[in-house]
Amino acid sequence: MSNEHIGFGVDIGGSGIKGALVNLDSGDFVGERVKIKTPFPSTPEAVAAVVAEIVSQKEWDGPVGICMPSVIKDQIALSAANIDKSWIGTNARDVFAKALGDREISVLNDADAAGIAEVEHGIAEASEGPVIFLTIGTGIGSAFFIDGKLFPNTELGHMLVGKKEAEHQASSAVKDREELSFKKWSKRIDKVLLEYEKLFNPKLFIVGGGISRSHEKWVPRLTLETPVKSAKLRNTAGIVGAAMAVAGHVTP
Repeated sequence: MSNEHIGFGVDIGGSGIKGALVNLDSGDFVGERVKIKTPFPSTPEAVAAVVAEIVSQKEWDGPVGICMPSVIKDQIALSAANIDKSWIGTNARDVFAKALGDREISVLNDADAAGIAEVEHGIAEASEGPVIFLTIGTGIGSAFFIDGKLFPNTELGHMLVGKKEAEHQASSAVKDREELSFKKWSKRIDKVLLEYEKLFNPKLFIVGGGISRSHEKWVPRLTLETPVKSAKLRNTAGIVGAAMAVAGHVTP
C-alpha cells in the first residue's frame, strides 16, 4: 500500500509497541492498529524487531515515523524512560534502519509526537502563539510550540518543583500509587503548572494522557491564570504524530 496522503507511525511504550497506517489529512487511522507487547529486555535490537514485525503485518513499504520515551537529538537517544538503558547513546534511526531496510525513518520523543498531532488535528488554538502540551501518565511528558512549530526535547517532567521532580509528585502514576483523590492531586498538579506558568508564560496548556479524560474533576480546581484544556487526541496521538513527523521530514 502506498499513497501520498497515507503515513505510518509507531509508538514505543514501556508495556506495548503500537503501529498503524494514518490518514495524514484527517489524523485518523486507516484500518486497525497493531499492538505487540514490548519485549523484555527492551534492547534496541529487540524493539526494532517488533517494529519491523508491526510494519510487515500492515504490509507497508513506505516511510516510517517512530516515537519513543527518549530525548532524541540528531537521531541519537540521550535518555531511556521505561525502556532498556542500553538505548542511551545509540543512533536510534540506524537501529531501526537495520530492521526496516532502505526507507525514510524519523525518530522523535513520544511527547513531541503527541504534541505535533494535537497541533494539527486537535485544539485549534494549539497552533497560535506559545503553547505547552503535557502528557500526564507514568511521568509528565512535554512539548513546546510557538505558532505550531516544535521546540523538541523539553522534558519538563524532570524539572524540580520545590524539592522533587515534577513527575515524582504530580504524575497520574503517583496519584494512583498514593491513592490520592482528585481534590488532593489537583493541588499537586496546580503547584507544578504554576511553576511552569511563571517560567514560560504560555498562552495555553493542553493536557493529554489518561487523566485528561477526567479533566472536569480537576481542571476547575486549578488556580493558575493560563487556560488548561484537555487534548482531543489521546491514545492515537503518538502514532499520528510519528507518521506526520516522517512525512514532514522532521528529524530532531
